[in-house]
Amino acid sequence: MEASQVNNAPTSIRSPQIPTGTGNTFACLVRFALANIRRRPERFILSVLGIALAIACVTIVRTISTSFAITGEDSVIDVLGDAQLWVVPAAGVHYDPGAQALIADGPAPAIAPPDGWTGARVLSGVVELDGQSVSLRSSDQIASGEAALGAQLAARLGVRQGESITVGGQGLRVGIVGDGQSMAVPTAVARSLVGDNGWWLVYAPSGAEQRRDLAQTLGGAVGLPSTPDPSVTPDPKGDGLIYDTVGGSGPLTFEQKFSALFSGKVTSSALGLISTVGLGLGFVIAVSSFLAAVTERRREFGIMSSIGLADEVLYFFLVESAIVFLVAYIVGVVAAGAAVALVIPSLTTVTAWAQGAAVTAMFLPAMAIVGALVPVHRLLQQRPVSLLEER
Repeated sequence: MEASQVNNAPTSIRSPQIPTGTGNTFACLVRFALANIRRRPERFILSVLGIALAIACVTIVRTISTSFAITGEDSVIDVLGDAQLWVVPAAGVHYDPGAQALIADGPAPAIAPPDGWTGARVLSGVVELDGQSVSLRSSDQIASGEAALGAQLAARLGVRQGESITVGGQGLRVGIVGDGQSMAVPTAVARSLVGDNGWWLVYAPSGAEQRRDLAQTLGGAVGLPSTPDPSVTPDPKGDGLIYDTVGGSGPLTFEQKFSALFSGKVTSSALGLISTVGLGLGFVIAVSSFLAAVTERRREFGIMSSIGLADEVLYFFLVESAIVFLVAYIVGVVAAGAAVALVIPSLTTVTAWAQGAAVTAMFLPAMAIVGALVPVHRLLQQRPVSLLEER
């Protein structure tokens, strides 16, 4: 061979792309990853189970959090209806899990709405019907001998429109109104069962329903403080508090703020901490698994790097990590949905589970990319010849 031919020979050969065969580049990457998974099924299974456990922890907490958020929003909508202001007692209100509704903790403040305003005093408490805790409220709009049940409550009690139920020894004919978890009865019946505990619903004068100063105006007239923030509780030494459902700043409605308050109690609790720790452990498991895979296949990748396929090594691991995380995600969210449905069926809905799964899915791309990048980056920092050395 002539010297000129030797000097003109290429010093390296780099493939412009991965051989495509009968499919495209992505299909080749997927086939390569699946082939590697079949060679080491035990590692794949252990990695999937470890990551799926972490995903299940996060999804369970997010599902519970979303369920509480939906419950909180529904419960406050059930209370307010179309009222602009909610005047609660000094003792406040609480959410009763058994009744699945908001309940007053004390007597409603003694107020007299100004001229032009309309106020409805609502008595509130809990009664037992057929072994079920039921939220009972008063209404001056309910005729004697009748009871208005929300559709969800009627379904829970197994009663239909026009049937009769016995409440406090009185027979009442059922009417289904709205979609809530409360039962409205005539005021006299409610007072005999739950006493004077309750709140006021106040309606602004016609044409002024959307004014931002309604709470301040009413507060000045009746001598009560007001707030648009549902996280603020009444002063136990005071007379009560006006919740402003119209005013306030920000894009969120009062109902949405109340919903966020319910959700925040879950995510900031011990459950939220457990889910965060679980997510971190899942990330550690992923990185450890891929790091072990890289170490085991270092000679294989050393050969690939030496013939100019260093970039393709990264693509291989990205696709393989994506497959691992996708399978782990499916296993994790299905297990989480089953666990929540078995443990707290009263709070679990498909909507809450889907939203919890969607929130969890937001973490996956970053975990999959970093889980592959960290080990492969360490690999590619070494020279190909060092990867080929026996250890």
